[in-house]
Amino acid sequence: MHPHLFSKITVGGKELKNRLTMAPLYLGYAGEGGTVSGLFIDHYRLMAKSGVGMVVVENATVDYPIGSGSNRTLRADTDENMEGLTRLANTIKEQGAVACQQINHAGRFAAIADPALAPSAVQTFGRMPKALSKDEMRKIARKFAEAAVRVKKAGFDMVELHGGTGYLLSSFISPRTNTRDDEYGGSLENRQRFPLEVVREVKASVGDFPVGYRFLADEWLPDGLKVSESVLYAKALAAAGVAYISVMGGTYESFFLPDVLQASRKDGYMVDLAAAVKKTVAVPVIAAGRISSGAFAESVITEGKADLIGLARVLWADPEWPSKVKEGREDEIIHCASECDDTCTKLVTKGKLAFCVRWNHNKLEEWKAKKV
Repeated sequence: MHPHLFSKITVGGKELKNRLTMAPLYLGYAGEGGTVSGLFIDHYRLMAKSGVGMVVVENATVDYPIGSGSNRTLRADTDENMEGLTRLANTIKEQGAVACQQINHAGRFAAIADPALAPSAVQTFGRMPKALSKDEMRKIARKFAEAAVRVKKAGFDMVELHGGTGYLLSSFISPRTNTRDDEYGGSLENRQRFPLEVVREVKASVGDFPVGYRFLADEWLPDGLKVSESVLYAKALAAAGVAYISVMGGTYESFFLPDVLQASRKDGYMVDLAAAVKKTVAVPVIAAGRISSGAFAESVITEGKADLIGLARVLWADPEWPSKVKEGREDEIIHCASECDDTCTKLVTKGKLAFCVRWNHNKLEEWKAKKV
């Protein structure tokens, strides 16, 4: 079943056994202060055991607390977490998946920073972030590089820079959040300057270690970043040597808008964004966004809209999705259902551990009993 979906592909010099990847998904499973908890290990063991070719672990902060999205955001900014990160990498690889760790600076969405940091002082959800100085930007670029080196030393196969969701790197690209009047603001060439500096510093620090990029293609806001500009940035990223581009749309400011919520209930609602990027770059492109059936995933690959499929909630709701698709048992899949009213997201935003209401009773009770 679906020969293209289950064919091998080489990404950044690493061979993936198929075109399926786990896309990063924050569920609040790390321990307080960003440690690698037992629950975190159990979760990623299950995700890697699913049969996907690559697991991309959710964002780890490069600068605690100023760059952390929450107090349960994984940390890659300290050697004190190296033992846990090493255990995490080994756990994923032992299940036969390529292990990738995403690293991030939350910028204006840093939950425990006061003030939060951003390219410009543009109010976000009632908070006014502090505009970064050039010296602070240089220090953050160095923090990204140091975190990437830790990821490499921990035994991961790749590192991914988080340039999506409205976090720091993507907020520099956005014309609505970057209103600087120096060489880092104004034209797209200027707005992309700092994220590209981060990419180059990271690559210089890790050598031939593959560096992927989580990519914001469209903010889905009237005055936000559009595909017409973002695809030009994708070309610049490819020229800078990223191993792959993982495409997404939206930020925390647009995710819950009525029209975006409606669109997000449709299968493959972000695939067209990936297809637009795919037309402009030669590096592998990952498409995501509620790709819930094997036939649809296969068509994304065969029609040249992307090279790989990113599964997040789809895989979390049913870790047997890859095997059920491969074996023609799709009628047995437990699907992520939009009618649950985003229970998992609401739990996370309240600082609680996420669980899927679609799980059977025994699994629900088992997961609720777990402690971080």
